[in-house]
Amino acid sequence: MIGLDIAKTVFEVHGRNAAGEVVLRRTVKRSQVEKLFGNLPKAVIGLEACGSAHHWARVLGKLGHEARLMPPAYVKPYVKRNKSDASDASACWEAVGRPDMRFVPVKTVDQQAALSLHRSRDLLVRQRTQVSNALRALLAEFGIVAGKGKAGLAHLIEQLRAGKLELPDDAIFSATTLADHHAALQAADAALKRRIQTQARADKTAGLLQTAPGVGPLIAHATRASLPDPSRFKSGRDFAASLGLTPSNNGTGGKTWTGHITKKGNQGLRRLLVQGATSWIRHVSKRLEKASPWLRGMLARKPRKLVAVALAARTARVLWAMLTHNQPYRAPAIG
Repeated sequence: MIGLDIAKTVFEVHGRNAAGEVVLRRTVKRSQVEKLFGNLPKAVIGLEACGSAHHWARVLGKLGHEARLMPPAYVKPYVKRNKSDASDASACWEAVGRPDMRFVPVKTVDQQAALSLHRSRDLLVRQRTQVSNALRALLAEFGIVAGKGKAGLAHLIEQLRAGKLELPDDAIFSATTLADHHAALQAADAALKRRIQTQARADKTAGLLQTAPGVGPLIAHATRASLPDPSRFKSGRDFAASLGLTPSNNGTGGKTWTGHITKKGNQGLRRLLVQGATSWIRHVSKRLEKASPWLRGMLARKPRKLVAVALAARTARVLWAMLTHNQPYRAPAIG
């Protein structure tokens, strides 16, 4: 087995034989990695699931090795004192041999390309929100306050471009620059969203997932890219747990306590599921007969934000079941 600590340009390799003796300990540059592993006997190679890890796992796989990706949090306990790249590689070797270690499936090129659409869109949405807040704050310094929401900001930008705001020339120039940047981000976000929706419409399985309530093209596309093989999870709860939508558990002395949801996992898909659940709750709140008995009961006794997270976890389980059995959504009987 070999432990590999990857980086941008310098890689650390730590290998041992079956007796646990160190037989390989080298620092190699990026251009030397393929040549080194191409000359080594076939081995199990453990590395952390971090930036570029999936690429290197695919490269090592083509060379005949078995690459196993591990969550960095699961490797960290095996790092001894005085952390360094060499000790990280040693920790990867130690962790990959543990019988109870959990591994991250290696993503294909198509999977990573599909997920890049969502990650790029997430970045654009965050930047657009930052620019919106900056523009509102700039104009508020001169006593001009926009209305709430996107409509209020759009009306403010319209007045700015029409020259109806009494502002100094420098403030007008700054505000116009922010407004132009906001428009560019909005156009880029719309282009990415259209591409995702087009791919979701062309995918039969994504269309199947959209039969579930609160699931649209974005959630269906992200789920397909994140979960190509549902059999890697034993149950829908395990899939929900991988998204950070299940509560944390702490216990000692035979007593256990259930805490908040962990929020450890696929942050992008978790966010989309919560947004979809929030939208569905807003939709059925006007006509409760459309809601399932479970959702009606939750809304009657719990805050809406809490219900949205619970519904997101429930939706994750439903999506796993739909992918596992390749069946459309079947609504529960409404009494």
